[in-house]
Amino acid sequence: MTGGTLQTEFEFTLPQGYVDDDGTLHKEGRMRLATAADEIEPLQNPRVQSNSSYLTIVLLSRVVTELGDLETVDPNVIESLFVTDLEYLQVLYERVNNQGANAVETACPDCGEVFEVDAESGTHVTTDQTNGGIGSAGIDTEGVGAGGDIGGLGTNGAAGFEGSDMRTASTEPNDSEEAEPGNPAE
Repeated sequence: MTGGTLQTEFEFTLPQGYVDDDGTLHKEGRMRLATAADEIEPLQNPRVQSNSSYLTIVLLSRVVTELGDLETVDPNVIESLFVTDLEYLQVLYERVNNQGANAVETACPDCGEVFEVDAESGTHVTTDQTNGGIGSAGIDTEGVGAGGDIGGLGTNGAAGFEGSDMRTASTEPNDSEEAEPGNPAE
């Protein structure tokens, strides 16, 4: 085994943020990698058994370790998130647990070269062949959008999330809408 380290926690910033009972906005947080127990134990929860969509809530409440200055992140906090924040955390969960990194694949709009950027910071990432992990190359990517295809990470087959739980809106392109440059319509 090599001497590389495994990143098990990932920082994030919610698009909208959680507003607590006192009106305080909480946007900055941390999510850890999920364990087998994180995926199995929620299945025993009576709310999950009566409504499989609640699995998302329970699972995220287990892996989101920090959110602002809240003492705990429990299912009540996760179910009170705005939909955009819930979707953001679901996609983050998929990326870090399926790829082991919070990176998205994108392409240079000028030359078409495909590369990965850190979804949170926008820095260019490369695969470190010596330890098998992904490391920052320290390359300035100002002006490079991270909104490209996220490496085919859809909702089907993602650990812990059923396809119908993740997104109910159609992903088919609307003929009246044009695709944004750099984000090809699927």
